[in-house]
Amino acid sequence: MLVLGICGSPRNQATEYVLKESLLDLEKKGFETKFVTIRGKKIAPCVHCDYCITNKECINRDDMVEIYDLLKRADGIIMASPMYNGGVSAQLKAVMDRCRALSAKDINILRGKVGMSIAIGGDRAGGQELAIAQINTYYLLSGIIPISGGQFGANIGACLWSQDTVEGVKDDEYGLNSLKMTLKYFSQYLIDYKK
Repeated sequence: MLVLGICGSPRNQATEYVLKESLLDLEKKGFETKFVTIRGKKIAPCVHCDYCITNKECINRDDMVEIYDLLKRADGIIMASPMYNGGVSAQLKAVMDRCRALSAKDINILRGKVGMSIAIGGDRAGGQELAIAQINTYYLLSGIIPISGGQFGANIGACLWSQDTVEGVKDDEYGLNSLKMTLKYFSQYLIDYKK
């Protein structure tokens, strides 16, 4: 089973670190993983031109083409974002919006895949849950099954506090526990669902 990790940070900092560690944990459990960073990629925003509705592909021919292929192949998807004004980064939002072209080609292309969310803020209450809700809404609209870490500590996904450093996120015991719980449910659901 392939798990695709998409890092929505334009910087190589805490979000990238946490996502890579999460994928490493899943590899130890026997999953194949693929890490994709949005950093340095050219991904134009969706302008809702409806070209994809008529032509079954996006009018933009940029780095999103690689991500389309990986999304189609993946069994599980993890989206990780830093907090930008209480929500996901513009880079990750562009990826989610551009997936309209995938749905225009086949409305069920992502249906039944399993999704997990990771949000990392420079502050403890930096909007992490709002960003996770945004990612989970994308999952629901795409037919992807969003997985949380359960009712005690990771209600809608993994929320971490970086204090704007990788070291800060390594010291966030509470946040790392929410990540551990969410990864546990995510991996277990993938195994059970694919049986």
